[in-house]
Amino acid sequence: MVMRAVQNEDESTPEGGGGTLVEHVMGTIRRRISSRALLPGAKLPSIRRLAETMRVSKSTVVEAYDRLIAEGAITSRRGSGFFVTSQPTPLSLVEIGPRLDRSVDPFWVSRQSLEAGDGILKPGCGWLPASWMPEAAIRRALRRLARSDDAMLTDYGTPLGLASLRRLLARRMGEHGIEAAPDQIMLTESGTQAIDLLCRLLIEPGDTVAVDDPCYFNFHALLRAHRAKIVGVPYTPSGPDMEAFGRTLAEHKPRLYITNSALHNPTGATLSPLAAHRLLKLAEEHDLTVVEDDIFSDFEYEPSPRLAAFDGLERVVHIGSFSKTLSASVRCGYVTARRDWIERLVDLKIATSFGGGHMSSELVLAILQDGTYRKHIDGLRASLSRAMALTRARLESIGVTPWIEPRAGMFLWCRLPGALDAADIARSALAEGVVLAPGNVFSLSQSARNYMRFNVAQSSDPRIYSVLEAAIGKQ
Repeated sequence: MVMRAVQNEDESTPEGGGGTLVEHVMGTIRRRISSRALLPGAKLPSIRRLAETMRVSKSTVVEAYDRLIAEGAITSRRGSGFFVTSQPTPLSLVEIGPRLDRSVDPFWVSRQSLEAGDGILKPGCGWLPASWMPEAAIRRALRRLARSDDAMLTDYGTPLGLASLRRLLARRMGEHGIEAAPDQIMLTESGTQAIDLLCRLLIEPGDTVAVDDPCYFNFHALLRAHRAKIVGVPYTPSGPDMEAFGRTLAEHKPRLYITNSALHNPTGATLSPLAAHRLLKLAEEHDLTVVEDDIFSDFEYEPSPRLAAFDGLERVVHIGSFSKTLSASVRCGYVTARRDWIERLVDLKIATSFGGGHMSSELVLAILQDGTYRKHIDGLRASLSRAMALTRARLESIGVTPWIEPRAGMFLWCRLPGALDAADIARSALAEGVVLAPGNVFSLSQSARNYMRFNVAQSSDPRIYSVLEAAIGKQ
């Protein structure tokens, strides 16, 4: 009878997940070790306790522990229990996050887009085509820099970053109502590095961070790398759902909230003035720090509300970069914050990357100063507006409906017809050389399975729509 019970438990998980109960227990322990929830040397739950927690028999836990000991993941000590081995398991960001199908998770979308060869279409990627970038201006700037002094070509930049570029950025932010002195700005290699440094400064493992649902999927990955607990707030066409936002702050007490206030990724929505004021009032009541990612700001025709402008950089940190508008190869971003935070961020930057990217910042400065960038942005806005209208019409003709009509930018957040799963559509399209971005890679709650993000600048090829229509017809 005992052997029969053990054999039955080894057949499948209670959820019918395709593995045995023993494998389910092992997988749970492995994920906790990979995510650093269980550190080397940590004591594991007793056999009885884990069996009760996971609702399995003690014999199942015994076998799972025996197999994990054989793998070298854990060890047993007579009379003391079971412990994680001293050799740490390499961190797996995939194991930390929700178990998505690997073929359509955020890392896969990024990898497929970044590694795509000739002939692969990328309406799911998050950047402009190379032909839309100011290549001639970049080449001219590079030729000028080649004639610069040796220090610019070979030396480290200062940790705070090129002073003349920071002064220019301060003037540009002033046009959006953000009052920031040059010494409140630190240059970074990207917007992603800026967020990474802010997480190092402002949160500890286990702290809670709020994000929009949906939001830019790399926010999820970056926060998991910092071992943060992530909570999502539903996003509306005018900003986060304020009732849900207030409940989230009261219940979960997050340390940070990371968002796009202008041209939200992936929805294309824009924060309204009313929502901005309510958001900041709640942030003050709950002692919340807000990280405002503003990398799409130059795509706007008219500046929308900026949280940093209303707040005066008291509890809002403002970040940006030139990866989307100038060059993803020229790594240059920035973070704007209170002076005391900038001082500590400089120390963290030295510790993690030492000096600044001198050549990149000089190149960006040269293009911003000679008038080329302004003309380039004017052309980009017009091109994106045309592409937005054309992409919307083509998608609607095959039953794919935009959630809203964005004021500007490059993203359309769309609902697929019927009850189709965007992940299934993405798998089918991949076989035809089209990389798509299904909705659930952006959604912490996994509530966007029927949605998909389209980059209008990457959606001009008619083959995209024929592949998409055929994939929809197969479902």
